[in-house]
Amino acid sequence: MLGKEKLREIADRALALSNADQTEVLIFSGDEHLTRFAVNAIHQNVSETDVSVRVRAVFGKKVGVASGNDLSEAALKKTVEAAETVARFQQENPEFDSLPGPKPYQEVDAYVEATAAYTPQERAKGVAAICNLARENDLKAAGAFSTAETEIMVANSLGASAYHRNTLAHIVTVIMSEDSSGFATATGTDVTNIDPRAIGQIAVDKALESRRPTDIEPGAYTVILEEAAVADMLFMLGYLGFGALSMQEGRSFMSGRLGEEITGANITIWDDGHDPRGMVMPFDFEGVPKQRVSLIEKGIAQGVVYDTFTAGREEGKTSTGHSLPAPNTMGPLPINLFMAPGQSTKEEMLASTKRGIWVTRFHYTNPLHPIKTTLTGMTRDGTFLIEDGAITRPLKNLRFTQSILEAFAEAEMLGSELKMKKIGWGNFAVCAPAAKIHNFTFTGTTEF
Repeated sequence: MLGKEKLREIADRALALSNADQTEVLIFSGDEHLTRFAVNAIHQNVSETDVSVRVRAVFGKKVGVASGNDLSEAALKKTVEAAETVARFQQENPEFDSLPGPKPYQEVDAYVEATAAYTPQERAKGVAAICNLARENDLKAAGAFSTAETEIMVANSLGASAYHRNTLAHIVTVIMSEDSSGFATATGTDVTNIDPRAIGQIAVDKALESRRPTDIEPGAYTVILEEAAVADMLFMLGYLGFGALSMQEGRSFMSGRLGEEITGANITIWDDGHDPRGMVMPFDFEGVPKQRVSLIEKGIAQGVVYDTFTAGREEGKTSTGHSLPAPNTMGPLPINLFMAPGQSTKEEMLASTKRGIWVTRFHYTNPLHPIKTTLTGMTRDGTFLIEDGAITRPLKNLRFTQSILEAFAEAEMLGSELKMKKIGWGNFAVCAPAAKIHNFTFTGTTEF
C-alpha cells in the first residue's frame, strides 16, 4: 500500500510524460495474502505485493492502452510511449468523443485495519478449525482463506482524479466424503466478522446430509435455491444484458423492452457501489462517480448502466460510473448488484413445498441464449429432494437448462436475508436472497 499521495505522484509523472491529446492513468496497488488447504492440511501460503500502472493515450479518435508494474522513470516513460504507439496505429473510432472530465465523488470507508494486519498464523488458525471439523467427521476439507488491502487511483489530463482503498477477507471451503460434498463461503471487508468454524460446520453438515445420493428423473420442479445459486443467476443477468453496449448492439434481453414487465412483480434489481452490504466502490475505472441504477423495479425493465463511451452514443445520456478498465470490449457492467429481499426464511420456503428440489449452489454455469437469458449448468455440493415440507433424501447432481427471466417470473417466495457472493477479481460482488421458484427445468442427470 503506497497511499493516496504517492499514487497521485506516480500518476502525475506519467501524465507529464505523455504527448497524447488526452491521457488517462489507472493505478492498482495492494497486498494480497492467501492460505490454501486440501485433504485437511495447509499446502500453500503465499503473499503478493504489486503495483500496476495502466496508461490510455488518445490522439483525436485513436485510443491505445499499455501497462506495466515498474515505477522507475524510464519504465513509466516506456509504458506511456507504448500506449501512444498503440494509439497511433489504431483505426479511428468515429464514435469516441473524449475521456471524462473531473467530477466530485462521495468517499466511502471500506478499509478495516484488522483485515489489513491479519497474519498467516491467524489464517492458519481459521483453516485449522475447518480441517478439524472435517477430520472429526471422517471428511476431507479443501479451500482457501484470503485477506487483502488494495487501492486504486484514476487520473487524467482533463483534471479527473479519484482514489479509493479497501480491505477484503474471503473464505471458501468444500468438504467431501467418498460420495458427497458440502460448500460454504463468506466475504467481507472486516475479517473479524467471519467465523471460519461456523463456515466449516455448514459445509460439514451438507457433506454428511448428502451422503449416498439417489437418482431422480429430469423435469420441471419447484426449487429452493440458496443465496449462492440465485447470485449466479443475478451475475449472469448483469453480464448478458444490464450493460448499455449489449443493449445498443441488440443482444440484450433489455433491448426494446424498457418499461415492460420481464419478471415477476416481486423482483427488484439494482446496482449500487455505495451500499455497504456489498463491496463498496465509489467510482469506476475512469474515475466517474458511481450512481445507483435501477435495472428492474417490481418486474419492470428500468434501465442499464453506462460508461463514458456508451453514454456518448445516445442523446441525453451520461455515464452512470460503470466503466471497466480499458481496453474493454464488454462495455460497462454492473459490478455491485443487489436483488431486493422478500419476507420468507428458507425454513418457511421448505415447509410450504409439497415436492421439490433444494439446491445449494450451481457450478459451471454458461449462457446458451443471451436474449432469452437461457443458462445451463450443474447443481453441486448439496442437492436434496423435498417432500411434504421436509428434506427426505439427497440427490445426485442434475444439469439444468433454464431461462433466468422465466425463473424470476416463477419466484413465489424470496428470502429475507441477503448474502454477498464475491465474483471473480476485484470489487465485483452480488448480494442476493434465497428463492423458491416453480417450474425450474432440469434436463440431465449425473452419476455423482
